[in-house]
Amino acid sequence: MSNTPFNTLRDVEKRSLIHAVGLPEQALAQGTWSGIAFQVAGLNLVSEISDIVEILTVPSLTIVPGAKDWVMGVANVRGTLVPVIDFRLFLGGGRTTHTKYSRVLVVQQSGGVVGLLIDEVQGQRHFLVEDLSQAGHYADQAIAPYLTREYLKGEDYWGAVDFTRLVNNPVFMQAAA
Repeated sequence: MSNTPFNTLRDVEKRSLIHAVGLPEQALAQGTWSGIAFQVAGLNLVSEISDIVEILTVPSLTIVPGAKDWVMGVANVRGTLVPVIDFRLFLGGGRTTHTKYSRVLVVQQSGGVVGLLIDEVQGQRHFLVEDLSQAGHYADQAIAPYLTREYLKGEDYWGAVDFTRLVNNPVFMQAAA
């Protein structure tokens, strides 16, 4: 084998892969569930990582006349028109206050994409099977119909949001005022 830059890189790759076996990220998969953590109206929520297409700072919006008040407008995200919903307002919790932490979660569903304005993204969270909670902490919250399960991690409850339930809700689908 000649000593070309390509062969040198291939050799480095082979040696690094030998040491990559058993990294903590790979060991997490068995018996855990990981999601993107975020807050809406003080509620700790998580979603499937695969449901979130993108996390944006609040983009420029074009107002949609005749839409419900929770429809903030439409954003042009790299050529795709994305309706942006104030998630807190949709849930009946009042308008979201824009802060430097406010983000829009772009969610992909069978009907297309939708952006949900949330208070803050808190990164990725990992939950063990024993973190599943039957307490019903969110049972009396407006978010309850959109949750699949709850976790208790330390003293914090986390509701796992099913965005398919949300976007298929007739109220959500009827955005015209």
